[in-house]
Amino acid sequence: MTRLMLSLAVIGLTLTTVAAPALAGQEVTYSANGTTLKGYIARPAKADGKRAAVLVVHEWWGNNDYLRKRADMLAGLGYVALALDMYGDGKTVTHPKDAGALAGEVRKNMDVAEKRFRAAMALLAGQPDVDARRLAAIGYCFGGGMVLEMARRGLPLAAVVSFHGSLPTQTPAKPGGVKAKVLVLNGADDSFVKPEQIEAFKKEMQAAGVDYRFVSYPGAVHGFTNPAATENGKKYNLPLAYNAEVDRQSWEEMRKLFGTALK
Repeated sequence: MTRLMLSLAVIGLTLTTVAAPALAGQEVTYSANGTTLKGYIARPAKADGKRAAVLVVHEWWGNNDYLRKRADMLAGLGYVALALDMYGDGKTVTHPKDAGALAGEVRKNMDVAEKRFRAAMALLAGQPDVDARRLAAIGYCFGGGMVLEMARRGLPLAAVVSFHGSLPTQTPAKPGGVKAKVLVLNGADDSFVKPEQIEAFKKEMQAAGVDYRFVSYPGAVHGFTNPAATENGKKYNLPLAYNAEVDRQSWEEMRKLFGTALK
């Protein structure tokens, strides 16, 4: 083999190695309080001891392909990630009316929501490659509100991150009750999140002594992390839009928090 052919062969091998799958995904079924739940676990393909892990809570559309993509991205960062199911039976919808009904049903019974979240936590913590002492949670829109509620309820999470999530609550955080570091990533022009809600949330966090950060991105509206948001906004006449730069910036904020909170 000539030197040129050898070089080409090495380049080809390198490209093949880079292009090969670097993670493994697995559909999972679990249950809470008699309800069947369907999720997706993503993990780095190479096993090298126990890893920190992240629960990922869906938008009001349900646990769809977008959420699985985020779980895969977390696996790409070296975490084991579980895209969990808050609706039951893995329900997903595409119309806002249906999504609002499903999300509203969960919100009106937060004790049931907590049981479903805890079932997902137990599933993730019980994975052989997961360090149960290093768990975090992220959520989008409806899911962002859910992870904030779980933090308020004192669940043993190292960190929670809300991406364009809802802020109001019926059960405000109590002093000393929140164990997680809290990061809220908000679109400054999100018409679903009112200025008075932001002010109330900040006062709540401060009064409870929570270690939190609130980041607002100028020009960003609701759904800024989801590439499908712009099309859905036009289709259903909703103030939704994707923002690629804010998507990148907010993901980096999450990555930095996890770099310290999940050591």
